[in-house]
Amino acid sequence: MLATVLHGKGDIRCEEVAEPKILKPTDAIIKLAASCVCGSDLWPYRGLQPMGGPAHMGHEYCGVVVEVGDEVKTVKPGQFVVGSFCISDNTCPHCRFGFPSSCEQREFMSGAQAPYARIPLADGTLVATPEMPADDLIPSLLAVSDVLGTGWYAADAARVQPGSTAVVVGDGAVGLMGVLSAKQMGADKIIAMSRHKARQDLALEFGATHIVSERGDEGVARIKELTGESVLECVGTQEAMTQAMNCARPGGHIGFVGVPHGVQIDGQTLFFAQKSLMGGPAPVRRYLPYLMDLVLNREINPGKVFDLEIPLADVAEGYRAMDERRAIKALLRV
Repeated sequence: MLATVLHGKGDIRCEEVAEPKILKPTDAIIKLAASCVCGSDLWPYRGLQPMGGPAHMGHEYCGVVVEVGDEVKTVKPGQFVVGSFCISDNTCPHCRFGFPSSCEQREFMSGAQAPYARIPLADGTLVATPEMPADDLIPSLLAVSDVLGTGWYAADAARVQPGSTAVVVGDGAVGLMGVLSAKQMGADKIIAMSRHKARQDLALEFGATHIVSERGDEGVARIKELTGESVLECVGTQEAMTQAMNCARPGGHIGFVGVPHGVQIDGQTLFFAQKSLMGGPAPVRRYLPYLMDLVLNREINPGKVFDLEIPLADVAEGYRAMDERRAIKALLRV
């Protein structure tokens, strides 16, 4: 089958690879309905993350189960499923505490930019829909598996509550999902920090009430005019984390979900800031049933974050478009 393989900086290829097989009795094989390029895929693509050799890409997925291992009990062939980018058993102490993304058996999904994918720990990772979803819901169900779940975690970790004010640092796909999530959680004011018209427009559609284009001290001043009790950091750079830290008021909460690259926080600064930090890989499996229901009931449409749709064979253009900020997020039809 054809699948996406990253060979090195800027060298992304759609090439022939072996079809996945059941390797453990807890595995499942799914036929993907769609896949996509994630913002975190751009780190190794840009050469900013070390690689140990060619890497099979893709960790966001949904589709139909075609085969299961002998020990899989909760999903069966023919069911449509959505899974988390973090593989988990959903039974270990960390999972039961609500953090399946720190499961004692955790693996990170890979190889989902392809027609078929192997899902380890299928019982703990996959959630089936009651029936086969309509085709127009596929992009939104795909978004649930990572980008929406991650934006939701950013808002949850920042303790967004009904009537609160949320500030979203980052106008990429995760930041836009953070806006949508804050709206669903009942935030009264949602401030999207963005300088890009198309992204500003989508943020407003998802529920943003204010757009702040300023950065640095000027941006902090604008935010504090509106208050900053909950701040969502959705980028992973030093600049974004500094912005988030400075935007939050004392006693405020920062949910950080951007994969950190070169981010450092000074202990003394943190001590006197009196702000709480919660973040890391999103516990998407915790949120899957609820978020899937919102999509299936057509209460939200996170699939709008995909502003470029291309065949899997053209995946290199998807990476280029996102890298050059010509696209927010590329959907791959497989």
